[in-house]
Formats: sequence, structure tokens, C-alpha cells
Amino acid sequence: MLASKLFVPTLKEEPAEAEVVSHRLLLRAGMIRKVSSGIYTFLPLGLKVLEKVKNIIREELDKTGAQEILLPIVQPADLWRETGRWEVYGDEMFRLKDRHNRNFCLGPTHEEIITSLIKLEIKSYKQLPLLLYQIQNKYRDEKRPRFGIMRGREFIMKDLYSFDASYSGMVKSYELMYNTYVNIFKRCGLKFRAVEADTGAIGGNISHEFTALAEAGETEVVYCQNCDYAASIEKAESFLEKEKGKIEERPLELVSTPGARTINDVSKMLEIPPERFIKTLLYEADGKILAVLVRGDREVNETKLKNTLGCLRLEMVSPMRIKESMQLEAGFLGPVGLEKENIPVYADYEVIYLSGAVCGANKQGYHYCNAVPGRDFTWVKSADLHTVQKGDSCPRCQGILNTTQGIEVGQVFQLGTKYSEALNAIFVDENGKENFFVMGCYGIGVSRTVAAVVEQNHDENGIAWPISVAPYQAVVIAASAKNEKQINTARKIYQDLKEAGWEVVLDDREERAGVKFKDADLIGYPIRITVGNKTIEKGTVDIKIRGSGKEYNISMEAVCSEFSKIINSLEKI
Repeated sequence: MLASKLFVPTLKEEPAEAEVVSHRLLLRAGMIRKVSSGIYTFLPLGLKVLEKVKNIIREELDKTGAQEILLPIVQPADLWRETGRWEVYGDEMFRLKDRHNRNFCLGPTHEEIITSLIKLEIKSYKQLPLLLYQIQNKYRDEKRPRFGIMRGREFIMKDLYSFDASYSGMVKSYELMYNTYVNIFKRCGLKFRAVEADTGAIGGNISHEFTALAEAGETEVVYCQNCDYAASIEKAESFLEKEKGKIEERPLELVSTPGARTINDVSKMLEIPPERFIKTLLYEADGKILAVLVRGDREVNETKLKNTLGCLRLEMVSPMRIKESMQLEAGFLGPVGLEKENIPVYADYEVIYLSGAVCGANKQGYHYCNAVPGRDFTWVKSADLHTVQKGDSCPRCQGILNTTQGIEVGQVFQLGTKYSEALNAIFVDENGKENFFVMGCYGIGVSRTVAAVVEQNHDENGIAWPISVAPYQAVVIAASAKNEKQINTARKIYQDLKEAGWEVVLDDREERAGVKFKDADLIGYPIRITVGNKTIEKGTVDIKIRGSGKEYNISMEAVCSEFSKIINSLEKI
């Protein structure tokens, strides 16, 4: 491809809208352009990268015997209502009506559609297991689209669905896809971790997220320094030290704490550490008010709370509403006496093993000291409701937990019979008995993977694409746009490489060498071949590797053979 013909509108200035490196560089390198909030156009080079990622995915999935299909983006509401997810997805779902006033949505995912298809087409265990996948656009009305193509309202996803005759078969399919994902992300050049994850609106019992490690990531990953335990922050657990919070029990004591509304304020006033406090928060779950108790140095994990309650809607009750509607003070809330207010209490595991705790007295300016769970207050249910913190103990080996940031690029789920039961999708087994299909689903954020690759492969000059997903493998540059010998030599090298089957760009623009070099670094071609004065005088060319900065000076005649070796070395990195 000739650079003079290539549609690559690079930007010299930093885009004001860009919050993270990948967004900034993909805009500057002329690979994407914003259409609206969370909606982007892929320009030629960006699309080539996207297609490289898709091809890697296809190659690895096809090895497993998976077959590609294409499901409709517009989906009828009736199917979603049968599974109960029409309400679960809430405001994130793009909903629309046709001219007959029938409800539809733009597909955020395709479990309903694929299950309804298999229900009609697969009747016998002899047709199982079955792996079907697609790569297409998905739509989710994100409340706050951000970070360019990392979190958009329209995005490209690969979703695969497995159908098995038994749970053991599903586990085999799950393990197959798990290992396939490892291969896919390695080939894309990503550094990643697979971590235990919450199943969210997709459902099922077991799930793992594949997280590309990056500072810009919105996903927080918790991992053990001693063993292989790793989980997303929504799922992560810590070792419960039951004896840590126990001290000698004393009578409940009401103490005056004027002006002290926060746990830190009261902690300083009473000279008692926050971990000996009980924090009481009020939530509204599907229209019902409830209280949640966590230790004073903890935060409520709302994903765990939502799963414990099994609710669709969950939000914290505002301090104004607490005061106006319930005549309580937000800064002085506590569990003692809440049963008189008909407010059910849900306690974190750590709270029920505290004794001699400090908590609000539900009276402005006052707290209780020496509160004992079970003696001074009760609860409806106890569960793991807190967010794990750096320094907590590992639930498996009691080692130290650490945290890091990452970008979720894929997730795998063991669905079981969640969708097949809801849609009455059955097959006949070897004994002539009807059974529900046992399912798994497996997603990869294709466009998000592109952003993740940039987040991990860049420097101050631009992108440094891994060879496997680069839009072109190399760029050939004549140092002087006015030197005919250099131009002709560059053109010959370009033609030779192109005829050998390599993906190469010839920068034939009438620009200074410095401009061409800067654009080459910004765009991120893995290999730069420069034809300069040494080429004419000594018959050698300069080759520079974008990622490592390594440079070679080789004879012009050896370019093709050496190029092949360089490509092979980069593919092994």
C-alpha cells in the first residue's frame, strides 16, 4: 500500500476528549473517529487491526470444532421475557418498537436467540456436544461511555455458546474454551490473568474473566502473592478471622458524640480503631428498605449484596430521605433497635464475630459502645458482603492479597440449564428420556481487545503493535523525497517484499524524513526499513524494530531473507 493513497488522518495535537492512552493514540494515529458518545467509526488501519484480532479468534475457535453463525441484532422482547431478563437488563438495554407496536431490543448478548434456535433444530444427544459462535456488533446503553472503544455503547464481540448433554460435558467444553482463550490472548500479544468472576446478568454458577493488566483498566483484580488465587473485586473473598474481633463483653453503653458524623471522627474521639466499628447503611432493593452492616473499615460490595438479595434494583438510600422519611440521622445509624422500624438487617460475616463494637445509636449526637451481635441486635441473614482490600488474607492459603488494575477482554460462564429450562429447550438422551441442554457461554470483547493491546504496547512516540495484530508488518521509507535513487530503491524493496507475501507500506509522500519517521512511530508499524545515503553508497539499508528499538544494518539484497527471520523472531516474543 502506498502511504500517499492510504486514508490515515493522523493528528499532531492531543485530543482533548481522550482520557486514556489507547483512546488518545487510536485517535491520533487515524484509526478511529468518534460519531457520538460511545460510538466510533473504524478507519482503514483500525479496521485492519480489528480484522487481525478476529482472524486469530476464528483460527483458534475453528481448531476446537466450533462453527461460526450469524444471529440477528434485533431481538423480540418475548424471548427475553421468557427468561426474565427483559427486566434484569434494565436501562442498559436499547429498546424499540416496530410499526405494529411490538417490543424489540438491540442485542446486548444472544443467549435467548441461540437457545431458541437449538430448541427447534437439535433433538438428540447424538447431535451433541455443539459449539456455535459469532462475531458481531453488540449494543448496551452505557450510563457513562468512556475510554474510547474500551467502553462503548456499540462494540464488537465474539460470543460462543456450548450445548452439552450433561454437566460433565459442559465442564469439558468450559475447560476447552478456557484454554482456547489463553491461546487467543497470547497470540494477540497480551499480558493477562484469568480470575474468578461474578456471573452478573448472564447468570450461571461459575465464571472466569480474562483481564489484560493495565493501569487504565476499570476492572480491579485481587490476587494472592503466595498461591494462584485471583478474582475480580466483585467476586473476591478474604479469609474470615473469627477470633480477631472478639474481646471481653461489657454492658451496652450510650455515649455522647456531638458533631462526630463519620467513623473516623468518632474513632478519634473515642480512641477506638475503625475495625471495631459497625457501619450501618440503608439500601432500597426492589422498593424495600433494608440495613446492611459491615465493619467500620470496610465498604459494602454491592454486587455481592445484590446477589445475596436476588434483587433487580439496588440503590443506597440518600441521607436526606433517611432524615425526612424515617426520622433517622445518616451519621448516627446503627443496628440496635432497627427491628422497631421494621427494617430487616443483613450482616457481613465479619460483623457477627465482633464483640464490644461501636455503632450508631439512631439518635443524633450519640453512639453505642460495647455492642454485641446476637445480644443487642439480630439480623435476617449473614453473608460475605464486604469489598476485599489490599493486605487482606487469602481465602485459600491465608497469604497476603494484593490488587492490580486490568481491562476485561473476555469472560467464560458455566450456565447450566438456566436458559434451556426457561425456554423449555430439551433433547432426548440415550435412554429415551427428555433432558434440558446444559449450556456454557463465552465472550470476547474484540474492539476492547484492540484497546487493551494499545494500553500494553506504546511509548511516548505512539503505538508499538505486536506483529500478530499490526495493520501492516513494515513501512519502507526513502530518507529523501527528492533523491530519485533512494525513491527507486525504496520502491524496489517494497515491491519485492509485497511479492513475497508480506504486508508492507511504502511511504511515498513528499514529506521530510522526520515527518515520516514520526508517523511510522505513531502508527506503530513493527518494522521500519529506511533507504538513505548508505543505501546508495554502500548498498545497505537500516531496519528498526518498533517495539524494542533494536536496529540492523543489512545489505539491500538480503532484505527479503532477513525480513523473514525478523518476522519469525517477533512472532516468538
